[in-house]
Amino acid sequence: MKIQKEIIEFEKGKSFKLFSPSLKNCFFWHHHPEIELVYVQAVNGIRHVGRDISGFTESDLVLIGSNVPHLNFDYGIQTECRQMVLQMRENFLQDIIFPVPEFESIKKLMERSYLGLSFSGETKKTVVEKLHEIKDKNSFDALMGLIEILQILADSDEVKELNKEDTRIKWFLNDKIRMGTIYDYIHENYDKKPNVNEIAKIVSLSTPAFCRYFKKQTNMTFTDFVNNYRINQAKIFLLKDYSVTEVCFQVGFESLSYFNKLFKQHTGETPSEFRKKYLKNIEVRN
Repeated sequence: MKIQKEIIEFEKGKSFKLFSPSLKNCFFWHHHPEIELVYVQAVNGIRHVGRDISGFTESDLVLIGSNVPHLNFDYGIQTECRQMVLQMRENFLQDIIFPVPEFESIKKLMERSYLGLSFSGETKKTVVEKLHEIKDKNSFDALMGLIEILQILADSDEVKELNKEDTRIKWFLNDKIRMGTIYDYIHENYDKKPNVNEIAKIVSLSTPAFCRYFKKQTNMTFTDFVNNYRINQAKIFLLKDYSVTEVCFQVGFESLSYFNKLFKQHTGETPSEFRKKYLKNIEVRN
């Protein structure tokens, strides 16, 4: 599926919309001129914003700039998943933010959003609480709540830039390959032996041409992407009743030592440490 332009409709008299989409079984690789704030809560998932492809655990809060291509955050998630998406009108910056000197830090935040900004820690916790609060407020109070949320994000240092360069739609307009086909192939074969020659043939490219295309689009080799996908799937299985050894082979690795090494490279901890830490957090919350 080639990249799609999403047409967003707003209620009359409102500058933004806040809703909870569910597109688990849909590959929606898209862009839109509206700036978007996404909160997703799930055991584990993959985010694809611009050229960045990375995983998240438990939850993610991301500010996505105008016309930055992104995949729906719940794509392929088979466990429980909750989302809140806040979209601001295309003229929100020009009409509300830019003319007001007191909003200078928010203006800078919005201008940086084309990189894709992921927020963590207390910032994420506070903003999610505020999002829940504004859902039930009247239009004026909700708008004031949104301004407060943007100010919190603007003042935060708990933020990571997902991209290091401009990845707005101009970078992807010439993409004639169906990224959805590639995702589906990897999802169906990650636990086996995904073959770069096979997927290249499926999308009608020579293997060298496919490798160049894939690296350009994702900043990753096909092998690195498959391993990244496997690690993200492994996180899900680790939180179920499977041993580390069982998970290793269940997601397609043939060597336990290599699985442990790669898992630690991706997450900063071993599979056992990851499971122990996550389950301890659940016990604390309960």
